[in-house]
Amino acid sequence: MSPARPLRPRQRLRGRGAACAWLLALAGSAGAHASLPPVPPAAPAPGPRVVRQQGFDPLHTRFSFELRTRWGQKVEGEFPRYDGEVNVLADGRHQVRIRLATGEVVVGGSERYTRMARSDRFFAAERYPYIEFLSEPHPADLARTGGALRGRLTLHGISRMETFVLGPAACARPGEDCDAIAHGSVSRDDYALDGWQFALGNRVRFTMQVRLESTQNKPLSPRPPSPRPPPSAPVPPER
Repeated sequence: MSPARPLRPRQRLRGRGAACAWLLALAGSAGAHASLPPVPPAAPAPGPRVVRQQGFDPLHTRFSFELRTRWGQKVEGEFPRYDGEVNVLADGRHQVRIRLATGEVVVGGSERYTRMARSDRFFAAERYPYIEFLSEPHPADLARTGGALRGRLTLHGISRMETFVLGPAACARPGEDCDAIAHGSVSRDDYALDGWQFALGNRVRFTMQVRLESTQNKPLSPRPPSPRPPPSAPVPPER
């Protein structure tokens, strides 16, 4: 057998060209696959079903907030119109849902400060009529032992995970024989509540003071706000 002859330069070029063409075709095929739409994620598994609901007792329940001015004074407000419930889930855990009507917010018993709180420069009640909170499912005894109540807060059209702190109960059946009380503060910057920044601090502190009653699908119902003295804090005039 005669020895193989070396490729001539033109033959080498043809061989390289064929290899390059094959590689380009392979790369094009890979790019075509990469551009295909991704496989949609599987639908999330449904959570535990609700076996019982307990609504809020309007005679003993109160949702309020407070801010501090740049000079240290306290400005307090209340949400007298609300709805929600504590859901008892099939696995024994509880889940809290709260909805507060911003168009009914009252600040310090002052009509002027109340209008300012409802205006576009703060809660913007016409565009965002509700503040909503939906907790993560949590152990049933959290209201008794106290601890972190984590959930999704929707405020001023923005939703974020926040944590409120439940205080230890003063009775064996908190929410029924005594109030369940939770506190938490949020940053105004996180929710674009940027009105009167030169006069008001950045933190808004919320307080939930809750008693429960058995209910199913309780509608929003007005409740007269608790009387409060007008705030002494200086608040800038409306522009």
